[in-house]
Amino acid sequence: MERVLGIGGYFMRAGDPAALGAWYRDCLGMDVDGHGVWQQETGPTVFATFESGTDYFGARTQRTMLNFRVRDLDAMLAQLRAQGADVAEETQEMDGVGRFGWVTDPEGNRVELWQPA
Repeated sequence: MERVLGIGGYFMRAGDPAALGAWYRDCLGMDVDGHGVWQQETGPTVFATFESGTDYFGARTQRTMLNFRVRDLDAMLAQLRAQGADVAEETQEMDGVGRFGWVTDPEGNRVELWQPA
């Protein structure tokens, strides 16, 4: 059986694609080239499904949620707050999994940040 090798891309609709791309570059430090290619660090990727009525993604209209691995969750959240980003006050910890925090991008997409255990 053929299997997928990993996530090849994540595509988002945006009212202002250039501005939203700049927000991800400037606030989250995503180093992407002119074609949107980002060479990410090796590490785990979680693929999980949720009940359709979950509030975990924020607004019910948001059908998926992007999750980024981070080295230092507290430093990343502080960086985002300093840039004026909409950062959730709460964080969560799961034993053996890691810590989680959230930011909402300028287009209203809730993004999860994960510091693996």
